[in-house]
Amino acid sequence: MEPAVIGDVDTDLDHLHAVVGDVHRAMTTVVQGKDEAVRTALTVLLAGGHLLIEDVPGVGKTLLAKTLAHTIDSTVRRIQFTPDLLPSDITGVSVFNQDTHAFEFRPGAIFANVVVGDEINRASPKTQSALLESMEEHQVTVDGRTYPLPAPFIVMATQNPLEMEGTYPLPEAQRDRFMARISMGYPSPAAELAMLDTHGAGSPLEGLAPVTDAATVAGLVRVVERLHASPAVRQYVVDLVSATRASRYLRLGASPRAGLQLLRAARARAALQGRDHVLPDDVQELLVPVLAHRVLLASEAELSGMGAQDVLGAVLADVPVPSRPR
Repeated sequence: MEPAVIGDVDTDLDHLHAVVGDVHRAMTTVVQGKDEAVRTALTVLLAGGHLLIEDVPGVGKTLLAKTLAHTIDSTVRRIQFTPDLLPSDITGVSVFNQDTHAFEFRPGAIFANVVVGDEINRASPKTQSALLESMEEHQVTVDGRTYPLPAPFIVMATQNPLEMEGTYPLPEAQRDRFMARISMGYPSPAAELAMLDTHGAGSPLEGLAPVTDAATVAGLVRVVERLHASPAVRQYVVDLVSATRASRYLRLGASPRAGLQLLRAARARAALQGRDHVLPDDVQELLVPVLAHRVLLASEAELSGMGAQDVLGAVLADVPVPSRPR
């Protein structure tokens, strides 16, 4: 499959639409009744970010991550996070070669285009922190040497918020590396009935063939980076992020990195809809998935029974929306 060629924006967007449409159709044959979760996963992929999937067991968190990995002809690694997992299991280790009498680097599981991290909160904080450099800078440093990671590179991690015994909640610095956090939720009765037919005879992943490849996806990420965001839209992003820091319902507002990732995600959402420019609507749709896991509620909000989604909804209502210039 030919990689995307960076040229005319309209031509590139047409190519993006065709490729992403194929990926979306392939994914929805496996992940049924969760179109918004699939769209958000594709948004994060095109924006060059990472996705945290948090929900109760059995609702398809790992299935979503593995399905996206199967649709791309690329390198895929799955890491089962456990308390005894070591940082070197993720990043790699230098091993002495008896034949050459020199140390050689053996890459860890992070060296892949798509990394599926299952139950990330079951690993120790030391192991979790091994992901920080790779997720932010797309590289790994071992024994003073830096090794680049392949492009595209996305970490799709899952965690279960219910079984907290024996787990290590992700610290703020680690959560901030994830572009978006989503919850799968339970499927509708119709979707659950369809699952009994399609999933009952075996794993639907077995017959899922790749519809694109890593080089094409890497080219589409570069296309998304070129989408236009007007000064008014950029100011809107800054106003929203600043408003979270001033809210009395939050003791920790969104970081500057959050604003950068919100704009990147908005560019990807605009591209998915076939536009070469970002609208305030794109920013609004992604505000909760991109910011909710980065803020900390104040005691006043907790006593009032408010969640991060409620507070961000109030922020959206308070910050003036700009007009829609291109």
